[in-house]
Amino acid sequence: MSGRNTSGRVSPRREPSRMDPRNLLTSLPGSPPLRRWATRALGMGLSAAAYLLCLPWDLRNRAETPGAINETSPVTALGVTVLALSMLSLAAYFGFRDRLVLALLLVAGPPATLMYVSFDSHPQPDAAVWPLAWGFFVLVMAAGVLVVAGFARLFRDSEAA
Repeated sequence: MSGRNTSGRVSPRREPSRMDPRNLLTSLPGSPPLRRWATRALGMGLSAAAYLLCLPWDLRNRAETPGAINETSPVTALGVTVLALSMLSLAAYFGFRDRLVLALLLVAGPPATLMYVSFDSHPQPDAAVWPLAWGFFVLVMAAGVLVVAGFARLFRDSEAA
């Protein structure tokens, strides 16, 4: 929108600069390739970092005491809550800016991969049902990401679609 300044002349519309914060909410498929892929890589890194910080596991894979049930670091309710909030925030951001399938892969992919590695590193007799647990948790993560990303897409401008 061109505005009139105090002298009555029409001032030209200025294009946003590269450092403009409005660039953080533009559509990713229409942005330059370097910015698009750097943003996607940062999102994947943030998703993986959130998982590693909120749900750490003991790389030694040894129970601390004989007969203990927990082989991994204890998962706390706070850790799960922070992980869920960070993943849902990333899902909303990438659902708003990018394609829905890519939002799913960028946000739910790294935690699903890290969870698979964590479950697969356990001794087989103690973790015989881990494929079912992994599948269930991946479905829950994917469903949450898809719902939030789909909801965030409702707030896109018609030009961004």
